[in-house]
Amino acid sequence: MARAAATKTDSLRAFFGPGGQLQAAQGEGFEFRPGQLEMARAVADALERRRHLLIEAGTGTGKTLAYLLPAVASGRRIVISTGTKNLQEQLIFKDIPLLAAALGRPPRVACVKGRNNYACRQRLDDLETQPALLTIAELETYRRIRAWARESELGDRAELDFLPENSPLWERLNARKEICTAQKCPAFGDCFLTRLRQRAQEADLIVVNHHLFFADLTLKQRDLPGVLPPYEAVVFDEAHELEEVAGQYFGVSISTHQLQELARDAEAWVRLQVIAEGPWLTRVQHAVESGTALLLDLAEEPGRFELKERTRFLEDHQGAYRRLLDNLRAAGNELLAAHDSAPEPETLARRIIDLAERAELLLEGDETGSVLWHERRGRGAILGATPIEVADLLEENLFSRCDTVILTSATLAVAGSFDYLRGRLGLRHGSERSIPSAFDYERQALLYIPDDLPDPREPEFVPQAAEIIAALLAASQGRAFVLFTSHEQMRETYQRLEAKLPFPLLLQGEQPRHLLLERFRATPQAVLFATSSFWQGVDVQGEQLSCVIVHKLPFASPSDPVTAARIRAVNEAGGQAFMEFQVPHAVLALKQGFGRLIRSSRDRGVLALLDGRILRQRYGPIFLESLPRYRRTGRIDEVRAFFAGD
Repeated sequence: MARAAATKTDSLRAFFGPGGQLQAAQGEGFEFRPGQLEMARAVADALERRRHLLIEAGTGTGKTLAYLLPAVASGRRIVISTGTKNLQEQLIFKDIPLLAAALGRPPRVACVKGRNNYACRQRLDDLETQPALLTIAELETYRRIRAWARESELGDRAELDFLPENSPLWERLNARKEICTAQKCPAFGDCFLTRLRQRAQEADLIVVNHHLFFADLTLKQRDLPGVLPPYEAVVFDEAHELEEVAGQYFGVSISTHQLQELARDAEAWVRLQVIAEGPWLTRVQHAVESGTALLLDLAEEPGRFELKERTRFLEDHQGAYRRLLDNLRAAGNELLAAHDSAPEPETLARRIIDLAERAELLLEGDETGSVLWHERRGRGAILGATPIEVADLLEENLFSRCDTVILTSATLAVAGSFDYLRGRLGLRHGSERSIPSAFDYERQALLYIPDDLPDPREPEFVPQAAEIIAALLAASQGRAFVLFTSHEQMRETYQRLEAKLPFPLLLQGEQPRHLLLERFRATPQAVLFATSSFWQGVDVQGEQLSCVIVHKLPFASPSDPVTAARIRAVNEAGGQAFMEFQVPHAVLALKQGFGRLIRSSRDRGVLALLDGRILRQRYGPIFLESLPRYRRTGRIDEVRAFFAGD
């Protein structure tokens, strides 16, 4: 055993060490990172011993290659799950090709995204026979997609650089599950998803994102066929996101969007088949009208709120609720009977009946262990139920069934302890390791915390904080993210500073996230005002991002129904939710936000936290102990001096 361990260590050093295979492949860009080698050893050991591993790897560790090489060398089929599709594509187009170049052989890899990323050949064929169903503007785009699909190997819409992000036409052409007839489809043998499953069956590494992984896991929980083939181990990159994503997929919801999409799909199928509408379609339309009105009455105000008086709501809306259920059930049964279980109407009918079952579960089912909520988004509404705790669900469906689960991120530990994440995720067994960042934070970064601002809960905080932000941006010459926990305070601060600042200002919500990020990278001295979606998963290297300003400590809003339910659950179990749940959750979020600044050994910049509670409250040391060892100041003149030395 000792000789085998030594051989494994020698092999990893020969790859990652000075003069090794990675340096030969990377050339001048190579930098030996001891932490990367240490992490690779820990991952290899976990895979060999078939045990779970929690491993925090500080920014700059090179964690992707540190888990990819042991995964490939293990000889096991392993799923790599990332936080986003962008990270999936980074693995496929950057990290895995680099690994292949260093090894001298390509590993067998399949990248699997959600179904709506892939074209459906049958729907492409259907529209070709019915061009009158397309507008003149759509017709030319359809022809380009059609020509692409004839040549494409993957059928992945990411290859279509001419297609807008929210294309209505793509919604009619993609392979989403709601319209898929699977093996009963005439195009099944040549289907892009069929080919994708075959590649996944043959692959050693299957690269997915967390949403797809948990969609697959919840299907298998219900004894339904999943998307992924059997696997032997899982690596979760950006594992700090798992509780939130798992909660979404172990829950249930129904929305006005789903209802209206059902009506559109039903009407489109009737037009494609050139058949009479039939009473079932009228019933679907009536159900959609009743259900939409019901959800909009439930979610009158913008935002997400707990549904506390479900019985009373049902009493007041009994008529609309019964019409929704009765019409959906009758429509589904009539459609099945009228078309003799042909593939497409059968799929549509099952979908109609499933909507009825979900509505009944949400409004009449046993809600024990879940929190019921409703949300208004623009002109749409959602009714949902989310598990208050996912720990037992993950233990039962993941950790006890898969012998090796590796969870990694730059932000897993709170004040050096993994207890918070272990408890939230139900990871009772397995080892843990913390790899420090490769960066010299004391030299590269300065942490500025003013001690003379009012408490963030006071009305004077926002205007005074805006003045500090203006001073910081003057010192940094723009080149900054200003991160907020509240859309309202983001907009108010932006309006206060818009006319005062001589820099290009970008505001979240003005454009899609990826376009805002591209504009920020391309615009000298730009300043981006943003909220939660820019706190993580964003990588801007170099001087273009030289300052990250955090408006307030990122405590989750206790008014959010899921957060409120989890706070109650901790307190009712005899714990102290503020210190055991809210503070650790905020610590990980702050670490993520600050992590946007230093992305390479050449980066320098200032981190600013305008929330003085970190210096005054008893929980402050937990935050400070969880952060890297930044140089710290409370003086704006030291910030100016730092940038003057840039």
